[in-house]
Amino acid sequence: MKLSAAVSTPDAKFSALALKGDFDEIFALVKRHGLHGAEIHVRDPRDVDAGQINELKHRHGLEIPAIGTGRAFGEDGLCFSDPDPAVRRAAVARIKSHADLAHALGSHIIIGLILGKNPRTPEIEKNAADCMRECADYAADRGVDLFVEPINRYETGFIITAHDCLSFFETVDRPNCKVLLDTFHMNIEEADICATIRMAGARIGHVHVADSNRWHPGAGHIDFEQILAALHEVNYAGFLSAEMFPNPDPETAIAGMAAHLRPMLERLR
Repeated sequence: MKLSAAVSTPDAKFSALALKGDFDEIFALVKRHGLHGAEIHVRDPRDVDAGQINELKHRHGLEIPAIGTGRAFGEDGLCFSDPDPAVRRAAVARIKSHADLAHALGSHIIIGLILGKNPRTPEIEKNAADCMRECADYAADRGVDLFVEPINRYETGFIITAHDCLSFFETVDRPNCKVLLDTFHMNIEEADICATIRMAGARIGHVHVADSNRWHPGAGHIDFEQILAALHEVNYAGFLSAEMFPNPDPETAIAGMAAHLRPMLERLR
């Protein structure tokens, strides 16, 4: 397993992005603290230069494990389960453009709130599943996976637990749809985080880390030693990407995450 941090441009409104600013400066900070990746959150791929990001990625010796798409929902209102077909079509088009960017960067796509916050009714699920299939097929042709994130009940009414996500995958029926487990959301919704990890097993595509207070790991009460052991048990070898508040300040948060998790990873080797 490798360490990463979620980063974005300075105009991002989502508060749980510890690093916002110029990508060159952010990538340098991430590398300085020994992380292996930078998960980038992009509102619209037309706003970024894939060639420039690739150049920065190689210069700093980093990977781009995933591309966050939540800003398309939060800032543009795009949604797979919206009752308006025009909104759904626009959401699909946006995610396809994210798939093109992911292909260019050797990355994958995060699907979270773009599924919508609507309660999971048959009509809502059908709309979301139809959009997911179209996006998954488009992404698969480009070697890109879709990482679907269960989000706690206070933020959505759709996919809340890992079990919800896996049952949604039965409807979507596409192998490149994987589960994104987020320790902050799991601490709220999962009765047993480690049991959930074992249940999801090989379907886990990506992991977000933040403590119980959404500060950096080590600043709350989540037992990351047990969580990393469970991930190791199911042979998860992907990224642990910090999606957390920039508290007490961004660099201290990144340093705290790395200092807390790195010794645990070394003990698993």
